[in-house]
Amino acid sequence: MTAAADHATAYAEVAHALADYFDGLYFSDTKRLSRIFHPQAIYACATEGELLRLTMEEYFPVVDKRPSPASRSEARTDRIVSIEFAGPVTAFAKLNCAIGLKHFTDFLTLVKLDGRWQIMAKVFHFDVQSN
Repeated sequence: MTAAADHATAYAEVAHALADYFDGLYFSDTKRLSRIFHPQAIYACATEGELLRLTMEEYFPVVDKRPSPASRSEARTDRIVSIEFAGPVTAFAKLNCAIGLKHFTDFLTLVKLDGRWQIMAKVFHFDVQSN
């Protein structure tokens, strides 16, 4: 297989794995999110001027408690902006999505372990859109 074919295959694998990420957020479904987040992953944001850093044990209950965008019939704005590779088992993805009035830019660091891509870190920024 050529390097270009290897890259295309890896890109498709990561993009496919990210479907669980987008669906998990849209449906507030931590079962789906647990398929893409490594159990030891971190979630971090400093948009509001202070560091918010959560483990998956802390983050998933937040998702479980919030009404899903699907339940409010929100339009999906999911978009993979880019996926870059540092090697065959390390990737970086830049994504956009929205929940309510918050529009997110997510930076995800992924590793391929046990034959599947998993998020090790989610660092993000959000902007609040007016109605």
